[in-house]
Amino acid sequence: MSNREECGRRLKILFYVHAILQMLSVLLVTAGAVMSIKNFENSFNNNHQRIGVALYGAVWLQALIGVLRPQRGTKRRSVWFFVHWTLGTAVSLLGIINIYTGLQAYHIKTSRRIRVWTMIFTAEVSFIVFFYLLQDKWEYIQKKGVILGNELIRPTGKEISTSNNKKESLTDPTYETMVS
Repeated sequence: MSNREECGRRLKILFYVHAILQMLSVLLVTAGAVMSIKNFENSFNNNHQRIGVALYGAVWLQALIGVLRPQRGTKRRSVWFFVHWTLGTAVSLLGIINIYTGLQAYHIKTSRRIRVWTMIFTAEVSFIVFFYLLQDKWEYIQKKGVILGNELIRPTGKEISTSNNKKESLTDPTYETMVS
């Protein structure tokens, strides 16, 4: 989003909303890890637990990288941005995978059905992916077919021939006799 925004008030608001939400997510992940260690048998013998530990480390690494971001305009900033974006995307994808593995682990442990929860989560992820892809193209979709005041209008071939016929009829008195 920051690539499309000027460095103004809206970008600052987006940045602070992002930072606050990320701090809250680190606190929530930490609370979940503490509860898991305290209340469950953690032998790390299934994929859900292993991915969870990796995610926990990646979330804290992402928070550390976010705090240590270099100033704009430095060479390190582009490397930082790539690492921060890549790690954030990896955390998101691994988190989605971990929810599916957690549902599967729950099913194996309790023999309860997880089909409804899997469908609900899949619908949610599909909506988020659709929204993410749509936001990138929303401006293009809004401008499609809209004539802005400073853009040139390119007439179609039919409009050109109709326009030329009207011009000829207005300027050439013999045109009317030729048409009749």
